[in-house]
Amino acid sequence: MISYRKELFFDIPTRRAFVNITRQVEAVLKDSGIQEGLILVNAMHITASVFINDDESGLHQDYDKWLEALAPHEPVAQYLHNRTGEDNADAHMKRQIMGREVVVAVTKGKLDFGPWEQIFYGEFDGRRRKRALVKIIGE
Repeated sequence: MISYRKELFFDIPTRRAFVNITRQVEAVLKDSGIQEGLILVNAMHITASVFINDDESGLHQDYDKWLEALAPHEPVAQYLHNRTGEDNADAHMKRQIMGREVVVAVTKGKLDFGPWEQIFYGEFDGRRRKRALVKIIGE
């Protein structure tokens, strides 16, 4: 068994965004040479997420609206965490809901997805450089 590791970097100009990173992950898989195994993709920031779903803009707008209703950014004073000088308590909560990582089977050198599945990076406290880890194990 071999392993392969690479980091993906993101510069998201807005506070919140969903970015389809499927093609980037596929490129990492191709570079690894692994044909059979597992691939892990995880956000390396506590205010970001990696998740799998459909690449449909209405769904992404629904996610954004739903997450903002569950954990609104403002007023920032509503969160005890923000007393530390931060203004991102809502981003921590949004990440908790959307999750930290995904694991996908690798079969014959390809991501073994179901219909419509894509990998997304979810940013909830952007406007600075962030990263995600891609770790692949297999043969």
